[in-house]
Amino acid sequence: MKKERRLPGWLKMQRASGETYSMVKHIVVENHLHTICTSGNCPNIGECWNRGTATFMILGDICTRACKFCATKTGRPLSPDPTEPERLAESIKIMRLKHCVITSVDRDDLPDGGATVWAKTIRRIKEINPEITMETLIPDFDANPELIQKIIDAGPDVISHNVETVRRLTPVIRTKAKYDTSLNVIKYISERGKTAKSGFMLGLGESEDEINQTINDLYSSGCKILTIGQYLQPGEGYMAVAEYITPQKFDEYRVIALKLGFSYVESSPLVRSSFHAENHVKA
Repeated sequence: MKKERRLPGWLKMQRASGETYSMVKHIVVENHLHTICTSGNCPNIGECWNRGTATFMILGDICTRACKFCATKTGRPLSPDPTEPERLAESIKIMRLKHCVITSVDRDDLPDGGATVWAKTIRRIKEINPEITMETLIPDFDANPELIQKIIDAGPDVISHNVETVRRLTPVIRTKAKYDTSLNVIKYISERGKTAKSGFMLGLGESEDEINQTINDLYSSGCKILTIGQYLQPGEGYMAVAEYITPQKFDEYRVIALKLGFSYVESSPLVRSSFHAENHVKA
């Protein structure tokens, strides 16, 4: 029987409880919403929900891809729910959020990858919450410029797309996505004058040279905001953790990225894409 590797002491997560946490959970459940916090087994759900923030996931909770690092359900999704944009916008109003993060599952089953629903959702959130700032963490849309442009035209403040890992490991842990496709998405967003953000995980077996190359590739593609976090295996059947990277090494990568020219860098073991995202709007 394989012995499970014990988590190092620096990977302590905040307890998921409290009045604000319960409020967020109630609104999510009551309005039949999805969050990547629960679907992706995010280690920061306690801290974020305790602060009254959540990353909402649109277009259902079933992804058409089956990446080996992600706990989101995979299979044949249901048709998009036409009431979802309204329900989400109203929920954000009830929560009195000043900043929100929206993401989605991949919808390769839809002709436009879900871009039309994305645009409707962004616009409805802004109509009902005119003072809100917003980050959208989007799929790659196969780097189709027309589809990415729909998101840009809807007017989010930050548009994020994660490269997830280094070039060599991309085909190992991501199913359909390609490293250069992700870079092209970032490049298109940046060239259209929007703040581009991306992130990747450590601990999958990448080398230090590969990490530095990924940082450089993202910067060269126009990425301004970078998140780097520790990969944690979400369950059996997923990619195993190759190494737990120390907080000191994460600090080193943060310094490297800032010296290169990134406007904002979140780099520590528990960092995830939307961690402290409200600060990234100001970057």
